[in-house]
Amino acid sequence: MLYAILCYNEEDAVFSWTQDQEAKVMADLTQVQDKLVAQNRLGPVARLLPTTAATTLRKGGEQLVIDGPFAETKEQLLGFYVVDCADLEGALAVARDLAAANPGPGSYEIRPLLLFHPNAALAASAVAGVAAS
Repeated sequence: MLYAILCYNEEDAVFSWTQDQEAKVMADLTQVQDKLVAQNRLGPVARLLPTTAATTLRKGGEQLVIDGPFAETKEQLLGFYVVDCADLEGALAVARDLAAANPGPGSYEIRPLLLFHPNAALAASAVAGVAAS
């Protein structure tokens, strides 16, 4: 089953890392990703730009487009992983590995994925194939 692992943290803290801090975290995360790639279990991975670059479409009645996410939270969604795991325990194990590679505050939200587009798995495989090249 595919799971989305959503990465939350305080973006002010993350985007204030020094180059050395950033390089260390990214190297540690790459080790986790490489293990999943070797097991053919890693789908798309994305790091989102800061919320200052976001745009929100509010629905209901007249649609409204506004700058920013305007989330009522101290943590922001910073990125996500799509992983193939046998069950929730497997997805939690991946999230624990990611948390160990990226210490400090924040959280990982794990959600099972339901693919709406029948060719989405093919698109994910193509993205994974490009990343592996």
